Amino acid sequence: MKTSVEISYYPINEDYKTPINKFIEALEEYEALTVNPNSMSTQVFGEYDDVVAAITKCIKDAFELPDSVFFLKILNIDREK
Repeated sequence: MKTSVEISYYPINEDYKTPINKFIEALEEYEALTVNPNSMSTQVFGEYDDVVAAITKCIKDAFELPDSVFFLKILNIDREK
């Protein structure tokens, strides 16, 4: 099943750009995913199991930085088109 996820990441830190960029780079390492970052959020597309596994791992790694906030919208449709 295809899925589309929109992720907004808010590190509560003066240097917020570095952790956001690291998070996006980590997602982009997964070849099975399509990752489309923009100025407000990042969209991730692919097979549900691949997307959820990658997002779970990347969020867990990002939580090493204290005070991180994530907002996700998960759709059970392919919005990549």
